[in-house]
Amino acid sequence: MRRPGAAPARRPEPGEIWWADVPFEDGPGSKDRPCLVLAVRGDAALVAKITSRYREERAGVIVLPPGSVGDARGRPSFLETGELRDVGLGEFRRRVGSVDPLVWEQVSHLAAE
Repeated sequence: MRRPGAAPARRPEPGEIWWADVPFEDGPGSKDRPCLVLAVRGDAALVAKITSRYREERAGVIVLPPGSVGDARGRPSFLETGELRDVGLGEFRRRVGSVDPLVWEQVSHLAAE
């Protein structure tokens, strides 16, 4: 078992979906949630968070194919590209898989912005 704060056995790669402890956008704290790795720089990764709640008022929301986050119940998932986060490599817990290639084509440029 991996101890909290220790880097995962496998380093996250751009285009992969992982569960990680992602910081909140509007204050202190964080939440264990799925996220898409956009870039890895040093000991941190730039990610876009994934949520199960669609928020019409947020720009840059992309609907993900069912099963994208490894949810056994197959709930819908939404990638939020409007607010990106830096997450330390020690906060990554479990790799789910790679994002759909069509979605990656839409968002891969965000790492360069």
